[in-house]
Amino acid sequence: MKKCRGCGAVIQTESKDKEGYSINPDNDLCERCFRIKNYGDYKLVEKDNSSFLNILKKISDTNDLVVLVVDLFSISDRILDLTKYLNNDILLVLTKRDLLPLSLHDEKLLSYKNKLGINSVDEVIVSSNKNYNMDLLIDKINKYKKSSNVYVVGYTNAGKSTLINKLIYNYSDLECDITTSILPSTTLNTIDIKLNDELTLIDTPGILDSGNIFNFLNGKELKYITPSREIKPITYQIKNTQYIMIDKYAKVTTSDNNLTLFFANNLKIDRFYKDKETNLVKHSIKVDANMDIVISGLGFIKVTKKGIVDIYTLDGVDVYTRDSLI
Repeated sequence: MKKCRGCGAVIQTESKDKEGYSINPDNDLCERCFRIKNYGDYKLVEKDNSSFLNILKKISDTNDLVVLVVDLFSISDRILDLTKYLNNDILLVLTKRDLLPLSLHDEKLLSYKNKLGINSVDEVIVSSNKNYNMDLLIDKINKYKKSSNVYVVGYTNAGKSTLINKLIYNYSDLECDITTSILPSTTLNTIDIKLNDELTLIDTPGILDSGNIFNFLNGKELKYITPSREIKPITYQIKNTQYIMIDKYAKVTTSDNNLTLFFANNLKIDRFYKDKETNLVKHSIKVDANMDIVISGLGFIKVTKKGIVDIYTLDGVDVYTRDSLI
């Protein structure tokens, strides 16, 4: 069976409506990946987590190293829901370093892992876009791998495929890459990438996060809300009840608190002293001092005082708290 080198789906010529379709069975890319790469034309494929969990169980039956890719913006103890399926050694890779303030020390971010209880043999912070710490990452992979096979796992949109493409570019002679897209469910099956005779990376489909805002927006909106450069935080010192609109995607209401917002720079963020009606769904969040409120897939808010913060979001989007990352 020939697999699409972009998404891992098995190439087939029978049905245009099914994954892996190509007009020619000898093509390296399915029609879906070809259109994503050349036209930015994304065709949604409905998937659930059952197939991914089956892959995790198969990985767990091996002794191979697992590279667990985690988006720094979404890091929380919810990652433990994924690691409980794995008995393998885990190398924790924290991605998208370039989006957080440069004044923040890597050591502080790395120490955050200890709060979450993630059992890993080592960890490294990277930026695929800036080629930051990629040499360190490949050194750690080679140090901890148990065989030539190394599995790459993580939630959808954690940056797995972008990371792998950077490793292909830096450390192999391959003239190919895997399909990347801002939308979920781009990788559909495992993809073997042989960097050299001693190392084969095995990309896996991202596990779906049903409460992520990415599941509720189209490609144009996702590109708009996704940070592409270092975020410039916005801080509000709030005495009386005030209202903060995060474009059309969220509203924050609180009083007597200090809030620092970490969202894409191009989002329009305004403060109001009178309420504004929206169709967003309310979440009343009780927070202790120095906690983050994460709006899944959109960004997070650092809260410095104990209190109640009302967060309004799109229906279905998760809102949760964690110890302050910064």
